[in-house]
Formats: sequence, C-alpha cells, structure tokens
Amino acid sequence: MNPQRLYIAAMALLVAGFALAGPAWGQAETTILDNASCLTCHDGKKGKLEVAGKDGEMRALAALNTIKFAKGTHGDMQCVDCHTEITDAVARHRKNPDAAKPNCVSCHEALWETARKENLTEEKSRLGLVVQNIEAYRNSFHARPDKDDPSHAKATCEDCHSSHEFNVPAAGTTRRTVWHKEIPKTCGEKCHEDQFEDYTASIHGEEVLDKGNVKAAVCTDCHTSHAIVNTSSDAFKLANVNACGSCHTEELKSYTDTYHGQVNRLGYSYTARCADCHGSHDIRAVDDPNAKVSSKNRMKTCQKCHNDKKPGMHDATPGFMSFGPHANNHDFKKYPQLYIASMFMVGLLIFVFAFFWTHSLLWYYRESQDRKAGKPMPYIDLKGLKLDEKKHFKRFKWGWRLAHLTFAVITMTLILTGMTALYASSSWAPLVAQALGGPRIVGMIHRFCAAAFVTIFLIHFVWVMAGIFRSKTFRWFGPDSFIPNWKDFSDAWAMFKWFFGRGDKPRFDRWTYFEKFDYWAVFWGVNIIGWSGLMLAFPHVTATYLPGWVFNVATLVHGEEGFLAAVFLFTVHFFNNHFRPDKLPPPDVVMFTGTQSLEDFRKDHPAYYQRLVDSGELEKYLVDAPAPQMTRASKILGLTLIAIGLTLLAVIAIGFFGR
Repeated sequence: MNPQRLYIAAMALLVAGFALAGPAWGQAETTILDNASCLTCHDGKKGKLEVAGKDGEMRALAALNTIKFAKGTHGDMQCVDCHTEITDAVARHRKNPDAAKPNCVSCHEALWETARKENLTEEKSRLGLVVQNIEAYRNSFHARPDKDDPSHAKATCEDCHSSHEFNVPAAGTTRRTVWHKEIPKTCGEKCHEDQFEDYTASIHGEEVLDKGNVKAAVCTDCHTSHAIVNTSSDAFKLANVNACGSCHTEELKSYTDTYHGQVNRLGYSYTARCADCHGSHDIRAVDDPNAKVSSKNRMKTCQKCHNDKKPGMHDATPGFMSFGPHANNHDFKKYPQLYIASMFMVGLLIFVFAFFWTHSLLWYYRESQDRKAGKPMPYIDLKGLKLDEKKHFKRFKWGWRLAHLTFAVITMTLILTGMTALYASSSWAPLVAQALGGPRIVGMIHRFCAAAFVTIFLIHFVWVMAGIFRSKTFRWFGPDSFIPNWKDFSDAWAMFKWFFGRGDKPRFDRWTYFEKFDYWAVFWGVNIIGWSGLMLAFPHVTATYLPGWVFNVATLVHGEEGFLAAVFLFTVHFFNNHFRPDKLPPPDVVMFTGTQSLEDFRKDHPAYYQRLVDSGELEKYLVDAPAPQMTRASKILGLTLIAIGLTLLAVIAIGFFGR
C-alpha cells in the first residue's frame, strides 16, 4: 500500500476512535468537581467569563484571586461546598434545579447549630458572633428590598465581604490596620459614592486615607457593621451621638451638660446633635473656613433649627455665635466665665453643706444626750398666770400655711422636672420624662411651676411689706423681724457652745437664726434660679443683648443652685423641723395646723414665750387644740410630703453619684 494512503487511513481511524470514545471520556472529565477544575476557568487567566443576566444582557463573572482565596477564611473549602447547584465542570454548567443557591446566612446558622449540639460554642465562639451579626443584619436597612430590584436586598454579605477573599484579621495586628483603612472604599466606591466623596475631604477622611490614622472614624464606627438603620430614625440619631462620643469623650460630656444634650440623654432626638452642627460625612476641623461651625458659617448652622419657620422656635440672634456647646468648667483660658462661676458655686455648696450638716449632726448628738439625761425644759416665769395646758399657741395664720403648702408642692415639682434634665443621663430620668409626656411637657410643667412660684413669692412679699408699713410698732431689727440681728449671731455662737457642752442652749425668740436663713434663702434662690431660668427660657431675647457664654453660665448656675436648694430642703430643713430628737416621731404639723402645744412652744421659743407673758399678750394667741381629724389629716399630709421629699433626695443622689 502506498505509505501516504496508509498514513491517511491510520489518522482517520484515530479520529473515529476519539469520536466514538468522546462521550465516555467527556463524561469522566465532568465528574471532577474540585477547586482545580473550577479554577481552570475562574482564575481569570483565560479572559473574562460572561453569562446572560435576567434581562438578557451579558454580565461578567468576577475572577477568583487564588492567593487571596487561599489566605481567606474560606480557603480550605471546596467551591461546590457553597455552589451546590453546580453538577459538572464544563462551560455553561448544567445546574441542579432543586439545589439552593449559595447562602451565607443558612450556612453559618447551620454551622453554629452544629457547634451548639456538639457543645463547642466556646471553641467556635466566632461562629456565634457571625450569627449575632446575621440577626442584626436581618433588622437592618441593608436587608430591605432594593428599589431598583425588589428581588434583591439593598446590600448582601457578598457586597461588603467578598466571600472568596473574606478575611477579617485579628484586632491589634498590622493586617487589621490595612483592612480597617479599606472600609470607606468598600462602602463608598460600590454604593455610596456621594458620601464617600464628602468623606475624603473631611477631617476623618484625611486622617484615615491620607495619614493612615486608623483611630479616626470610618463608616462602620458611626453606622455599625451589621445593625445599620435608616439615618433618619430616632434609633440612629440617638446612637450616633454615642458613636461620636466614643472617640470625643470630653466633647460628649460637655454636650450632655447643655439643653441639647439633656434632651438627647432622655431618649429624644429633636434637639441638635453632633451631625446637625458639624455635618455627617463632610466634617471639618473647627478652624477650617469651610466647616459648618466656623465663625463665618456658625450663625447659618444655628438658624437651621433656630428659625421662625419652626413651631415654637425663633431666629437665632447674635449671641448664639459665642455660645460654647462644648464649654467646660476646668479650662480657665478658654472658658473663664464658666470656670469662675463653677468655682463660686462649688465654694457655695461646700460651705453651706459643711456648715449645716455639721450643725445638724452636732445638734442631734447634744439633744439626744440631754433627753437621756432628762434635762428640764427652759424655765418660763408665768408671773402667777394660770394657763390651760390643753390650749395651743397660734403660731401661723392661714395665709402663711397656704403659702407654705403651695410652695412645698410647687418646689417638689420644680425639683422633679429640673433634676430630670440635670441628671438626664441617669437611669431614672428617661422614665420620668416618658411618664410626663416627654421633655417638651417636662419643660412646660417646669416653667409653669416656676411662674407660679415667683407669683406667690411676689404676693407674699407685697403682703408682708404692706403689713410692716401699716404697723406702728414694727422694728426692722426687732425680735418680730425676719431681718438678721446681733442676737441671731449671738444665738448661733451659743448654739455651738451648747453642742460641745460649754453652755446652755440659747433661748430663741420668735424667729431663730436657722429659720431666718431658710426664709432669706428663698429670696436668694428666686433671684439666682429665676433670672438664670428666664434667660434660658427665652434664648433669642437673651442673645439679642448678651453674649452666648451667658447661656453656659446660666445653665451651670441654674442647675447647681437647684441642686443646693433641693438637697438643703430634704436634709437640713427636714432635720430642723421633723427629725431632731425633740421632734420625733415626725412630722411636726405646726405649719399645717397653724398651732402648737404650749409645751412645744416653750421648748422651741422660750424667749418669745417669756416676752408675751411679760407683755400680757400671751392669752390673745391661745386657741383650742385642732380637732383630731385635722391633726390626723395634717400628719398624713406631712408624712406624704416627707416621703416625696426623701424619694426625690434618693433619685438626686443616684443622679449625682452616677454622673
């Protein structure tokens, strides 16, 4: 045979043999579904792969980086562990229609369930963390259907993590630093281009992207990684302040001392927050001319909220410019006015409490010792006057009693509402605010009670002054006057000598020195608390005539003076009138009935008793004892007010020591 024909015949037989064996050979190849088979096409070295999308247009499949995949969390897995629908290793895969598509959620939940059944939760704790993140994601903004394609979520695990390369390095490592710096690009370049552009020009972006400072904020620091919520929601607005404060701790503390921060701490988001003043993604340094809080832009920023178009608001006036939203009381150079005001209030608090708490403790000790020793009451020379010991001495007229009761109720309401704002960060304050209907209602109640308090105070003052000018016998520094005189200083000195057993207890006249202090403290408080409160209640008026730092000082003074008044009332005032050994068991109801027994009158005001006996005027002040029903009702009222006062004292203590 011709050699050329023989060669052609042999080649024909070989081709025919391959053709006949092809199906069996090809079938053998398709059964190999390991990573090597997949990577022969999906490593990207042979060009991009495209498949038809839902709309019929071709879409590219991402190539797999074998090096990054090997280093990733899933590097020891087979492709078909996730892609269970793939049944062959040929182009245009035939897929199992009953198999589920790759699903990060179901896979990790199944792994965690297995770990729980095998009691391996401690060893595989990161699986549990993943499941927690899954639950957070389900409730997040990202899990909502996308507007353009409702069949898909706004963002899935793959969008952020890239399952083929997913590898979150351990915290504190160099690789973690590199990964952290890439977060803004992951969020911004894929979905949030506008926000990313603002971020790159911000102080945070400069620190992270340009300077490599990983301590500066990235997207997940403010929005969290998985529990991402709508930024317009109250949940985000409240949490966002804490997110900023986790880095800016001093600024968060000073912010919570302002009205804006107090409302925020109570759980309401309608007052200014960090982002309202500084921006959200475009935050710039304060000295940057383009910053929203720079001197040229600050008024415009304030007027976003403080403008006539908003209900209950007014246009920000010039003083707003110099208000210190982050002013503190320990930086004299930067905030001298607030520093001086703080030092004054601290000194006042220390002096008042140190003196009167010491006074009360010593009084309790000496009076209890005298009671044990059975020391007699002060001697009163009745000059042969025979008195019916069942009679009572009329000490207070109905006007005084009504004013006292009204003042007590109003003051306790003012303390409750005021301390709710002052200690807004405490555990109890948000509950009180919610029970009363929110901070706006709390503020309305507070201002209404303040107006009522001042009104009653002015009526009382006019009434007292009218009585003084009508009287022909009144002496400004006499024994019936509330104005301190030399006897008061002498009585105070004698009182301390008695405390230490160096003399007898002073014989008090109509008004004691500590009663006069209580009385004039109201004048002090009405002016300090009243004027500062008035300035805060009408900020647009205040800022028209005064600089903005006045708000910082007024807020400090208003709160500290309120604290002083509350604690003094519920400790010193309660002790002097209800908890001294001679007054036990409480309450002393003289301010409710208006009368007290002659025995109590003799103990409390012996000089006054003697003076009335000497002048022959005692009998005109003697009245029948109150009816039992009146006495019982007065005691119930007194105990109720004491209980409320001590409860308020307890919550104030919780707020003070929990700051």
